[in-house]
Amino acid sequence: MPDQARQGMRSAFRRWRAARPFWGGLLLALGGAEILLTLKASMKVVLHVGMQGLAGYLVPTLMLLLGLLILFNPAQRLFYSIVGILLSLGSWVTSNLGGFFVGLLLGAVGSCLAFGWLPDQEPRVSRRQRRRQAREAKGVHRLAAAQPAGD
Repeated sequence: MPDQARQGMRSAFRRWRAARPFWGGLLLALGGAEILLTLKASMKVVLHVGMQGLAGYLVPTLMLLLGLLILFNPAQRLFYSIVGILLSLGSWVTSNLGGFFVGLLLGAVGSCLAFGWLPDQEPRVSRRQRRRQAREAKGVHRLAAAQPAGD
């Protein structure tokens, strides 16, 4: 594959990723997947059996699904992230202490990131750039003040 095509695909992915709470959805989905994987652990590894029935599989499956929904339907991210944090916290009881805390933490952080994501926000300006802009603005004002009034 030529480099130009690869760069085009990379920039298209960056644009797609910037238009949604990518990291929040990804972390929530990874948290659900991790909990699902720990459900298959041997009994020697399992710390807390919990309600291993339907809820033990339903909670992490819904976490995985909500993470994907956040990625592919970002307009509803607030609802999905609230349900995602509730399910992440509920995995403490239903699924091996939230997948040995790892899935619970991934799900909670991902839900918080998705909830806090703001679309159409201006890119952040670093302190260095703000200082440079302030210095340039002061320089323009000094130049205007130093020039004599037009005759």
